[in-house]
Amino acid sequence: MRHLDHYVRDSKKILDAWDAYSDEHTDLDGWPHDDHAYGMRASQRDADTAEAFEALRYGARHLLATAETQLAQLPENTVQSRWVYQLGVLRDALDRLDELHEQWLVTRDALCATAKPGTAEFDDALAEHHAESWSYLDDWATHGKALREINTAARKARSPLAPVPAPAPIRRTAARK
Repeated sequence: MRHLDHYVRDSKKILDAWDAYSDEHTDLDGWPHDDHAYGMRASQRDADTAEAFEALRYGARHLLATAETQLAQLPENTVQSRWVYQLGVLRDALDRLDELHEQWLVTRDALCATAKPGTAEFDDALAEHHAESWSYLDDWATHGKALREINTAARKARSPLAPVPAPAPIRRTAARK
């Protein structure tokens, strides 16, 4: 959960910075003043978001599986109707991110031997990978908080294994004569 919380927080900062940049560097119709500079800044947003997600990537499937299990055990009156939808969005986004990651590995391995980080060939291919991944990373930033909400609801809910507490017996004292 810690990695999820960090990602949601960091991705919000990245998106807020992007929104501020975009507002300042586009005209009233939303067209960039400088296409190249705007594209470079968008590429940096994509790369920063991808980097922020890396710590979460390896535990994301476990978080989803845990949330699905918790959701199935929650009392119906504590469940938010949007949670099922949000878990589906997160699962689909993670599936797509995994596919894109595999494609990136194939692309990276197919680059010529001189294509290393810092060369145009490598950096352009990586930027394309980040651009393709960004909307799925944004889905995690947008809907990831549902995992925290489900976990919180599950911790507050009565355990199905714990019996409902019975009222304490009333103590009666013998009347004195």
